[in-house]
Amino acid sequence: MCLISALAFHRMTTQVPHAVYLAIPANDQAPALQHPPLQLFWYSKAVYESGVIETTLDGAKVRVYSAEKPLADCFKYRNKLGIDVCVEALNLYRRRGRMKVDQLERYAKVCRVERVMRPYLEAVL
Repeated sequence: MCLISALAFHRMTTQVPHAVYLAIPANDQAPALQHPPLQLFWYSKAVYESGVIETTLDGAKVRVYSAEKPLADCFKYRNKLGIDVCVEALNLYRRRGRMKVDQLERYAKVCRVERVMRPYLEAVL
């Protein structure tokens, strides 16, 4: 899970995902599922593999990105999601009190959004 689905999993958004936001490695085929509805995003190998954690959700093993990775992803897809979603997620992340700025910066670099994220990070720190 990525983007809005990962933010919802980590309780870092008030958005209700109407589809499962799913990261797929570049050049892979889309899964042929009728249900649940999927919103697919193709990631390069480095972006796809960074920050993945495995957890159990409703008895099934699920791969989801750590709390910091979807923040960088949101800024990468800010034109599709809206900058308001990014700012809200960053503020909710900050309120949790466990900010890992080094990881945020690392994922921003992997997603190539360091310059975009920097002013927002400076504002919340």
